[in-house]
Amino acid sequence: MMKYIYYYDTVLGKIGIAEENGQITNLIFESEKINANIILQETKILKIAFRQLEEYLQGSREVFELQLNPSGTEFQKKDWLALQQIPYGKTVSYGDIAKQIGCPKGARAVGLANNKNPIPIFIPCHRVIGASGNLVGYGGGIDKKIKLLEIEGIKINRR
Repeated sequence: MMKYIYYYDTVLGKIGIAEENGQITNLIFESEKINANIILQETKILKIAFRQLEEYLQGSREVFELQLNPSGTEFQKKDWLALQQIPYGKTVSYGDIAKQIGCPKGARAVGLANNKNPIPIFIPCHRVIGASGNLVGYGGGIDKKIKLLEIEGIKINRR
């Protein structure tokens, strides 16, 4: 099984999208590192993923139609599945996600799982905010989280 990655210029900077067996496995921001055992080549699936990402970033796409295959623990996968249920233009708290996945006192664990999300944007961890309504961390940087939320028309409480 070969894994491919290709880098694209976006309004968020350079973004790498990776796929294996026709499924998206990673989305990385330019400052992040990825496994060296990956082929730098644009595939049909990566072109489709980038087109959908561009449409989203331009405000004309609300739902992604991609096969996603993030690698992680069972808890992380449960968290990431819950993230995919958050509607476009809405935010929830870490505690909300914790309750949804059956771990009501697990807000911190949800935060850690979100931080390990290998496919941000496509798995919208940017839609998770603090219980107070404030923005908290984002793997790609808080500036990217703000931009993504603004694209979706979400009003932001800046600390």
